[in-house]
Amino acid sequence: MKKKIITSAFSNLYTDQRIEKVCRTLHENGYEVELIGNDWAGAEEMKRPYPFSRIPLISKSLKTAYFEFNWKLYQELKKKADQHTILHANDIDALLPNYLIAKKLNIPLVFDSHEIFSEMPAIQGKMSQKMWRNLEQRMLPKLKFMITASGSYAQWFKKKYHVDAVVVQNAPRKIDFTIDIPDNEPKIMLYQGAINPFRGIDKAILAMHHLDHVIFKIAGDGPMKKEYEDLVIKENLQDKVQFLGKLLPEKLRKVTITADIGMSIEENGGESYLYSLPNKVLDCIQAKVPLIMAGLPEMQNIKNQFDVGEIIKDHQPESIAAAINKVLEKGRRGYQNELEKASNVLCWENEEVKLLQVFQKASQ
Repeated sequence: MKKKIITSAFSNLYTDQRIEKVCRTLHENGYEVELIGNDWAGAEEMKRPYPFSRIPLISKSLKTAYFEFNWKLYQELKKKADQHTILHANDIDALLPNYLIAKKLNIPLVFDSHEIFSEMPAIQGKMSQKMWRNLEQRMLPKLKFMITASGSYAQWFKKKYHVDAVVVQNAPRKIDFTIDIPDNEPKIMLYQGAINPFRGIDKAILAMHHLDHVIFKIAGDGPMKKEYEDLVIKENLQDKVQFLGKLLPEKLRKVTITADIGMSIEENGGESYLYSLPNKVLDCIQAKVPLIMAGLPEMQNIKNQFDVGEIIKDHQPESIAAAINKVLEKGRRGYQNELEKASNVLCWENEEVKLLQVFQKASQ
């Protein structure tokens, strides 16, 4: 009989596609999975084929919410974990209680680092950065089982903390579909994801001044949304830029398939961004949509293997517009063969094999 896995994350669970894919794969392969999150960003109704719960938080600030969640998660794990349990912590903000319970009961712990949490732009130079770095330094070198979302992340963790992380990219499940690519104008460029700083969204908005017959659609929400909406008005680009809001995963997939070009032009806002492989790159590849991408290591690596779009020269609006025009001139049809090859390699069906090997080792 396979061990029970308790997966936990500082997340409302609803929008976290990585956790959904991981838990589903483990469940479908015979593990008894239980998922624990929280209601910090709401508690939308959802259905999963395994039990899940959200820890209610009363904190008003994110800083105190982290402490409250970690304390309450420790109590939950203390009640639910036993000698037949594998603990599975997602990101450093859920690791401490898992680490303490795993040590106390002498049971296996698998840590999944979705990013380099201590190097995220939002905490650069803050006291919280010192706290997360301190937790990393104390726990990561002692971990036996770790996975992370990109090869560059794995190299960073190896160099910094001498921990060997297995790379499980956050690729979507394979989509088998045929689509009639229309020749309509205007062409659609799509950004999907959080509207955060260092995503190149403001530069892409300004690039619209240099483009004809192109509409820029932005699907997502985040702290910079109001500022970027104001920028669109200030630049008088309301007829060229549309904000679609935050879409449910199923609806977003339908929107992605209609785009002529995707966009992932993250700026180097710290090592977490520098070494990331953004989900939107893999989502667009699976939807057979070519991209403009930043010349950061993971995106450059994909471009070196598969001609799935163009790398921007720099983040000047004129350079972004030039890359967009290059993709549009070749056309979506012109990239289909390479996108097909890439989609067969960069899919969850390949990644979950590595995931299952980690949990198999943890079960022994």
